[in-house]
Amino acid sequence: MRILLIEDDIKIAAFVIKGLKEAGYVIDHFINGNDGLNAAKLETYDAGVIDIMLPGIDGFKIIDGMRSSNINLPVLILSAKRSVDDRVKGFNTGGDDYLTKPFALSELLARLQALIRRANHIVEPNNISVHDLTIDIRSRKVKRGDKKIVLQPREFSLLEYLMRNENRIVSKSMIMEHVWDYNFDPHTNVVEARVCRLREKVDKNFEVPLIHTIRGVGYVLKHDT
Repeated sequence: MRILLIEDDIKIAAFVIKGLKEAGYVIDHFINGNDGLNAAKLETYDAGVIDIMLPGIDGFKIIDGMRSSNINLPVLILSAKRSVDDRVKGFNTGGDDYLTKPFALSELLARLQALIRRANHIVEPNNISVHDLTIDIRSRKVKRGDKKIVLQPREFSLLEYLMRNENRIVSKSMIMEHVWDYNFDPHTNVVEARVCRLREKVDKNFEVPLIHTIRGVGYVLKHDT
């Protein structure tokens, strides 16, 4: 999941970025309102977290600019303004939720996840399963059959991405974009190394392999019957 964060308070931004990355999100962060709006028009995001008071144009104008350009990105507004009028203005401008500062990271995550679920018109399952492999999204626990599998945060994000794309080939560049927060570098082997490590934990000593390499194309998680 890729999140657009527009926040000029460096401490708050660092707090949000750290928490979202630990939860498996990829973040694009902008301080200036104009830069943030341009990014929203050029890139594809799953949700936006936008402050109101910003250099350049404010958060209200960013949201209005997105809606005027038919960008239906779900937006969580962050603001130190607590008045009812400010919240109403945020919703009337096109914001989807409003969170006042200071805030708990757990609440921000819960609200953000709810926005993404509503935007995709889905009821987010607690578990995702392929064959005998199951991940619990909330607890971030993994089991294959009766065996518990311990994964590092980035490994879990990679496995979740592969499982959400079951039977669909994903390229290295797609993995880099959605699991890491930078574009694909053809000279790096970080994807191969992490997939290899994940395969050691998920497939080794199991009769049926689930993670498959499609040479020259990418990877796919599937259960061949």
